[in-house]
Amino acid sequence: MEFNFADMFEANVDGVGGRTALVFEDTRLTFTELEARVNRLAHHFQAAGVAVGDHVGIYAYNGVEWVESMAALYKIRAVPVNINYRYVESELRYLFDNADLRAVVIQREFAPRVAAIIGDLPLLTHVVVSEDGSGAALDGLTGRAGVTVVDYDEAKASQSPDRDFAPRSADDIHMIYTGGTTGMPKGVMWRQEDIFYTLCGGIDAYTNEKVERPEELSEKARAAAGPTTFFPIAPLMHGAGQVSTIRGLIHGDTTVLVRKFDAREAWRICDREKVNVLGITGDAMARPLADALEEMHEDLDLSSLFSIGSSAAIFSQSIKDQLMVRLPNVLIVDSVGATETGMNGIKIAQPGDQPKGGPATVAPSRDSIVIDEDFRQVEPGSEVVGRIARTGNIPLGYYKDPERTAQVFPTIDGVRYSVPGDFAKVEADGNITLLGRGSIVINTGGEKVYPEEVEGALKGHPEVFDVLVVGVPDERWGEAVAAVVQPREGTTPTLESLSAHCREHVAGYKVPKRLYLVDQIVRAPSGKPDYPWAKEYAKAAAAAEAGA
Repeated sequence: MEFNFADMFEANVDGVGGRTALVFEDTRLTFTELEARVNRLAHHFQAAGVAVGDHVGIYAYNGVEWVESMAALYKIRAVPVNINYRYVESELRYLFDNADLRAVVIQREFAPRVAAIIGDLPLLTHVVVSEDGSGAALDGLTGRAGVTVVDYDEAKASQSPDRDFAPRSADDIHMIYTGGTTGMPKGVMWRQEDIFYTLCGGIDAYTNEKVERPEELSEKARAAAGPTTFFPIAPLMHGAGQVSTIRGLIHGDTTVLVRKFDAREAWRICDREKVNVLGITGDAMARPLADALEEMHEDLDLSSLFSIGSSAAIFSQSIKDQLMVRLPNVLIVDSVGATETGMNGIKIAQPGDQPKGGPATVAPSRDSIVIDEDFRQVEPGSEVVGRIARTGNIPLGYYKDPERTAQVFPTIDGVRYSVPGDFAKVEADGNITLLGRGSIVINTGGEKVYPEEVEGALKGHPEVFDVLVVGVPDERWGEAVAAVVQPREGTTPTLESLSAHCREHVAGYKVPKRLYLVDQIVRAPSGKPDYPWAKEYAKAAAAAEAGA
């Protein structure tokens, strides 16, 4: 066996094949049943000419098709590529072209978007369409010569369920396209062994113990009394959703999926499926879940739930406190990191263990450090603001972007680093306080303001449902701190009340000088903030104020 996702999945099929692997709506599949379906699809891809190392897009909401497609591509050593289902045609054209997609699996709903760009994509020759009841037209997909379009279920039905694939490698690529907080999407290339260690349970997040042999996972699964049931709510087109699902496949656990996030439905699923671990991404999911729990808790049996973990986006202490009141026996865990580094650290929340606001502080994970501009490790308690970095198991780089790869993954004195640009400082006890991505830092009057720190403070205000903080042009300060706020229903927060609340938690120069109320904060489906949208909104509002 190799540290390869397909190898480790197959070991669980052989060891715990009758165990439930995947639950989605009315579909329940054991490891054995799932593998037979995955093998059929893998053989179809091979018959369609998909070769080792070829890139195949998956353009769909969460569902069985996403998991089967991803696993089938691992089987034949091809590379699945996640496609953001919110992208418009220009963004899709860029991603399809940049990723060199040779085939794509799509839900029928998205067929017209693909049809609109397929003429500009000479490499894309094969489209597998999964029915979703939308009735969207397929005519445009065959408008270019050489393109074959097949039905997803028919593609599987005509192929063998047998496992007869060539040996694989720990070097096989897992690619995650990430837009981050700014810029066009970038394909982060991971060796499967490396991402296994940083994001898929190869290193225990609590003990830092390392898996030494790939067989260990299936051996532990066979020895366990039963599976742990995970419910990752994040979309599979986001890294957090992918790695959570991969963990289930390779650790022999049960994964529950939902097509789209709905807070009330999420709690009902936790009750029905006896979920043990609920995975979310930050406040965009946590706040609706906390509010829904207030209304529903008497009607739910959540006794099976022992952990709620948030990754990829900030999780405010005020919401943790709200959840802990209703779920006092459940661990609330922050797991922070980036697509380019993997997990950087975790923290188990305690009621009121940090002010209602402020940045996240976590215990660093193995190989995660904070470095200064000279790549020297920041001393604990020094108050020096550096950048979080990781060594050891890190990505190979960005696909087709050697210049950006050299910037983010430099080699210094023979040591290769991943330094995506997240600012941080090291507390006296060695814990790391995360301050946010450098590309969104606000420079006001010569002082640097990290938006996530101010957002954390504002989210503790009872009238704030969601908020993004950005800089807007200002004659006196260069940039002024502006808060774009989605109020709680029935409230109208004022700049004065928010500023007074903020001053209790952050320095005066960080307090917002502008306030813009919106009906809804724009975020990615994963919960990540759309800072370009917030900045443009605030700048337009500031310009309108100046004109008035």
